Formats: sequence, structure tokens, C-alpha cells
Amino acid sequence: MLRKIRNALVRGLVVVLPIALTVWLLWWLGSSTEALLHQLIVVFVPAEYYRPGMGIAAALVLLIGAGVLVNAFIVRRMLAAWEALMERIPIVKSIYGAVRDFVQILPAGGGRSELKRVVLARIGEASAIGFVTRDDARDMAPGAGVEGQVAVYFPMSYQIGGYTLLLPRSRIEPLDIPIETAMRLVLTGGMSGAAPRP
Repeated sequence: MLRKIRNALVRGLVVVLPIALTVWLLWWLGSSTEALLHQLIVVFVPAEYYRPGMGIAAALVLLIGAGVLVNAFIVRRMLAAWEALMERIPIVKSIYGAVRDFVQILPAGGGRSELKRVVLARIGEASAIGFVTRDDARDMAPGAGVEGQVAVYFPMSYQIGGYTLLLPRSRIEPLDIPIETAMRLVLTGGMSGAAPRP
């Protein structure tokens, strides 16, 4: 009887925990954004005209505006100056650089992704799912690779991190699955995101 209760509890956790954590994260993100931008909005809009949700709407407008303006020359210069400043602060440069690099590998809503395609790399007797980041490893840095090598990124399961190997083209073969599916598959150690079998 006790074992049945324990099994039911575990099954309940498996079902409820992902939903609860997702809802909590979205609620925390929304309420934090609302609280943060509320102070800014009431500077321009009288407090009696403020309505809940205006902070989230303002955040979306700001994000869209930033995405549109990022291609402008003056904005690129400002971002370059900001990054140069961040690179001079000892602890901040490590955190900022890691977050910036991680965000840059995510698919950018139909635009160019830094992860070009999913591949299966043969390493000895084993195979590993990876993501091609450069079709010519020699572009990374002088002397970084030789002709015929590609840069393949291998994320680690259950954590932000990974490693990049320079492999001959003959050691990799393409996998016909979306980048998002492959990333979820790798990050969960193969327990989620598998493509359906034909």
C-alpha cells in the first residue's frame, strides 16, 4: 500500500512539477517586469490611467524596438562601447561574456542562427550529437584548424556549458531534426525531445 502511494506521488510530481515550474517562472518574469516598468511608466502616464499589463506591453515594445534598432550604425557603435566597458570589469566580464555567448547560439526567430545544423559526430566507437558552428574551422583564429575541419559544439546535459571540437568533415554526418529538438534532447541527457521514429 505504501509503495503504491509513493509511486502515485512520484507520478504526480512528474506531471505537476514541469507545469508548476513553467507557470511560476512565467508569473515571476511577468510580475518582475511589470513592477520594474511601472515606475518608469508613471513618470510619463498619470497614475490614475495606469492599468495592469502596461508594464509587460512596454517591455515587448522595448524588445521589438531594440531588435529593429540593433542594425543601425550608431546603435552598433554604442553596443561595442558597452561591451568594451564590460570587458574591463573583472568579475562582470566573465558573467556578461558567458550570458552573451549563450544567448547568441539560440535560434533568432527565423533569422540566422549561430548553430548552423545538427550533426552526428563519430568519436572512436561512440557517437555524439553536436551542432556545427563554423563550416571552416580556420575562420575561428589563425592556426585554429586545418583545411577540411569544421567546428562542432557539444552542449553538456543538465547545465549551461559544453565544448567545441574541430573535426574532419568525414567524421560527421547530418541529422534531419530541428535544432531546438536536438538541443532539448542533448540538454536532458536523451530523456526528452527525441524525434518520432518514421
